[in-house]
Amino acid sequence: MVPLPRRPLDSNAGVANAGVRHWYENDLGWATVPGSPGSPVRLVTGLRFDVLDVPAEAGVAALRRLGPGSPVAVQGDRMRLLVAAGSAEELPGLLDWLEWGVPALDLVALGAEGRMDAPAPVPTPCDQAVLQGAAVWLRPPEPGREVEASLPTLSALGGGAGAPDLVRLVDTVATHCHRVRLRRVCAQPLAFS
Repeated sequence: MVPLPRRPLDSNAGVANAGVRHWYENDLGWATVPGSPGSPVRLVTGLRFDVLDVPAEAGVAALRRLGPGSPVAVQGDRMRLLVAAGSAEELPGLLDWLEWGVPALDLVALGAEGRMDAPAPVPTPCDQAVLQGAAVWLRPPEPGREVEASLPTLSALGGGAGAPDLVRLVDTVATHCHRVRLRRVCAQPLAFS
């Protein structure tokens, strides 16, 4: 598969990246690392949040399991669901407990010391950003609001603090990741030996 075209590098990229870093670090309090010249700023996962990186189709199915304040980003054909810090470490055991440990799922957890491309804080025309392969916010975080309180967590199991339930979210995502996988396998022509 040929990668999608990217925007040509311009001399304003360094200035734009400085503005993006300022917004994430000062307005949201999220840790960032600078990208290499011409590449986007990256958000550090595992400190304030972890990320479930799933096929967009599986992510769309999971949106109803998230609270309205839960940030969600899209990059290409992947959706990034922000979850409570520490969730990435819990994911393998949770998948086993939900009996999703055996099939290979297209589900990646980014936790401690992980990185994700920082979507632009100011909405851009989605079609152009997606064509360029850039990350965009589907549900952006809101400055001045404690984002972490809205993220799915294990402690919400059985109701509680108003945070979405990580167990239900992971079960929904795993189910839809499996469906996407089955569709891809069924769409391939049969190979005869």
